[in-house]
Amino acid sequence: MHFPVAREQDACGLCYTSGTTGNPRGVMYTHRSTVLHTLGISLPDCLGLAHRDTVVPVVPMFHVNAWGLPYAAIMVGARLVLPGPHLDPESLLDLFEREQPTLTAGVPSIWMGVLEALERQPRRWSLPRMRMVVGGSAPSQALIRGLERHGQEVVHGWGMTETSPMGTVNSIKVHLADLPDHELHRYRGSQGLPVPLLDARIVGENGEAAHDGQAMGELQVRGPWVAGSYFGAAHDADRFTSDGWLRTGDVATIDAEGYVYIVDRIKDLVKSGGEWISSVHLENALMDHYAVREACVIAVPHERWGERPLAVVVLEPGAAATGEQLRAHLAPRFPKWWLPEAFEFVESIPKAATGKMAKLALREQYPTWRWEVQPKDVIERRAGRRARAAG
Repeated sequence: MHFPVAREQDACGLCYTSGTTGNPRGVMYTHRSTVLHTLGISLPDCLGLAHRDTVVPVVPMFHVNAWGLPYAAIMVGARLVLPGPHLDPESLLDLFEREQPTLTAGVPSIWMGVLEALERQPRRWSLPRMRMVVGGSAPSQALIRGLERHGQEVVHGWGMTETSPMGTVNSIKVHLADLPDHELHRYRGSQGLPVPLLDARIVGENGEAAHDGQAMGELQVRGPWVAGSYFGAAHDADRFTSDGWLRTGDVATIDAEGYVYIVDRIKDLVKSGGEWISSVHLENALMDHYAVREACVIAVPHERWGERPLAVVVLEPGAAATGEQLRAHLAPRFPKWWLPEAFEFVESIPKAATGKMAKLALREQYPTWRWEVQPKDVIERRAGRRARAAG
């Protein structure tokens, strides 16, 4: 059987962005970009794939080609196991016990279900130690620690459809490995280091920002598997700079070691009284609370402050918590003016097909909030306390 010889720049795949914050856009990959991405993610300090591995990508093929894992597994000669249609926690754990994978990958909502099943029946499954790649959105510290408690190694990464998707992978540098646990988990909770051949920078209002872990700005990237335009898009110049960098739409910091910390999507930041509030930081802190299964924070219009954060929360089955209790849980970690003004307790949070929380759908569900139900003097007292705290 003879296959046609493809040129490097010929198209080999087309994926669309998830559309959780806007309209989906098509990204077409070439044979060259896909091969280079496959080589990059297989490196030892990335996902470290080898022929001795058994790979189970729980992330579906329509989610940026299962993050390139099927290509990488076949390239290095690893054993590739596709999970099929049954992605509930028990079916996945049965599969892991049967196939004994060394590497698997999925979004946080998948691993949260797996962790809950392990906590309920810790002796039911005999699992191998796996490298569990988490992507799509940031995992909470509670999720990372929980999976580690069950003997798993959590590998956090960041990427986009536009980056094929791997952009950063969290590997700990040798000289950081002996840090105290709380400091080490700060690095483990980052999005990691840029994959070799990919450049990253932070650009603020006044140009490129320092990599000091404090200066925030838009994360911009470039590299041989980063898109330079969108498929069939007539007007996409706003997403690419004149000097060839992709504007990711993510607000981030980069520290002196090179670790990237995503603060939020630009579209998801809450602008309250002229100051920015990170929905991602609030969500991760909320999900550290024992009673919270999922949390999503969105901006809701406010007459005085422009926007205020509204926390939409799903509680664990059988658990109970009030808005005041969750606000008290957050209070030691954040300035008072960061704390959500209100909490909505719901049965579920809408998600895209990729498993990401669909914030666009939530913003459509809560276009306004009933701030006016509070007596004016209560609003004024709260406003005064926030102004004093900010000052």
